[in-house]
Amino acid sequence: MILFDLDKLNKVIAELEEEQNQDGFWSDQKSALSVVGKLNEAKGKVSSYTKIIQDNQDLLDLLDMVDESDGEMIALIEETEKELNKNIHNLRNTLLFTGEYDSLNVTLEIHPGAGGTEAQDWGEMLLRMYQRWTERHGFKWQVLSYESGEEAGLKSAAVKISGHNAYGMLRGEKGVHRLVRISPFDANARRHTSFASVNVVPEFGSVSDVVIDPKDLRVDTFRSGGAGGQNVNKVSSAVRITHIPTGIVVSCEIERSQLFNKATCMEMLKDKLMQRKLEERDAKMKSIIGEQKNIEWGSQIRNYVFCPYTLVKDNRSGFETADVSGVMDGDLDDLLYSFLETEAKGHD
Repeated sequence: MILFDLDKLNKVIAELEEEQNQDGFWSDQKSALSVVGKLNEAKGKVSSYTKIIQDNQDLLDLLDMVDESDGEMIALIEETEKELNKNIHNLRNTLLFTGEYDSLNVTLEIHPGAGGTEAQDWGEMLLRMYQRWTERHGFKWQVLSYESGEEAGLKSAAVKISGHNAYGMLRGEKGVHRLVRISPFDANARRHTSFASVNVVPEFGSVSDVVIDPKDLRVDTFRSGGAGGQNVNKVSSAVRITHIPTGIVVSCEIERSQLFNKATCMEMLKDKLMQRKLEERDAKMKSIIGEQKNIEWGSQIRNYVFCPYTLVKDNRSGFETADVSGVMDGDLDDLLYSFLETEAKGHD
């Protein structure tokens, strides 16, 4: 059950408005914008709830007045009920984003498992799936790094997805994704199973308190290996940074400017170190970090079956659909929300 705590929301609004009225509020613009965003989100929830209550009362009033022979009134009631149910559904989904970092942008990484070309092609298919999902929501998509596979697909990719609740919607995608299909790379048309891991990291930004010692870094530059050979740099402007104490590696090749790519790498590294810090500091942050699993059989969060039947099934929520082509074309919301619903029930 997902509960709507109106008193708590009104208290949050009052606290944020008080903070907004403090002298020097706009001296730290990033922090101020974060507060304004939280305030608008809280007010939006209250406004949606108030409208639903009013619309429900209007519907009850219409039902008291309706005559069964009045086709026009019955049509109005049906339309009002349809709109009310839609608003209830939207508010219910909004209430699933209660995590401290849910509203943030997200960096999404894809790494194929063992299996060579077959697994690398699966990684490319997942990348396209998330790009189509991003487009459906009107979010911004930015490729941070991309390493092509030797024959097809990709060896690794990292993208930034910017939009309200991007991390909240995608945080359940962290884990191993399993594909079963007739391989287009097998001359004997045999069925193959492939794996790829997806990692999601919030873009913490001003929320992060990580300080990085430059002495702990190894910075390498190289030429971009961009997808499809388009806009590939002819100079070594791509940057890879290794954080020596943790072994965390990040890379960026989105611009011809080495300085810009290095700055982006530093932000990505801060996000990963912040994620690690939260995990070490508080076991309750497990919902952000997720479980580290091998990219192999038995560890997958979701199965995508193309043959001998069509099925996509989330192993955590149990939600399944036969519309494989729709899912691969970015129609992911039912899968995403089924995970969030299951998670919310587990926290009741």
